[in-house]
Amino acid sequence: MDTARNNFPPAFAELYSAELLGAVVEAATNPGSSIHGPEHWARVAHNGLALADETPGADRHVILLFALLHDAMRENDSQDPEHGARAADLALELFALLEVSDDQYRLLVAACEEHDRGHVSHDPTIGCCWDSDRLDLPRVGKTLDLRYFSTAAGRERVASILGDTRGFQRG
Repeated sequence: MDTARNNFPPAFAELYSAELLGAVVEAATNPGSSIHGPEHWARVAHNGLALADETPGADRHVILLFALLHDAMRENDSQDPEHGARAADLALELFALLEVSDDQYRLLVAACEEHDRGHVSHDPTIGCCWDSDRLDLPRVGKTLDLRYFSTAAGRERVASILGDTRGFQRG
């Protein structure tokens, strides 16, 4: 399992157990992807933790698990509308390694299943999950759009990136 840890950026690998990382890498359908693979997962984790720091009620553990799992079951780097559902299935397979309560598990599954559907969420944890992934959209040439961000912290980052902070309020 230690070899799995070596496939990830060091700061990212330290966030998870070697056993969990090894299980995800073994199950992942496209772990070598430069678009949706471990480098993206690491950026989503970094974004998610930063958003959680500014979002009351956000569950950091669920956000970290989302970062690791949400794209692990992608079959390709283009259209794959069922990859979120497959990620949720992987969460069930790995349930014993996730160290989550039933409520945390339900949040993780919901975040994975719907993360690519363009929804926003009022739940602080799901919102941070989705925003953390969407903040990395420029890697595939997509422009960030405030309408698709759930959290105030996410919207603030987008407004700052876009250079449009006129009248923006936290809330």
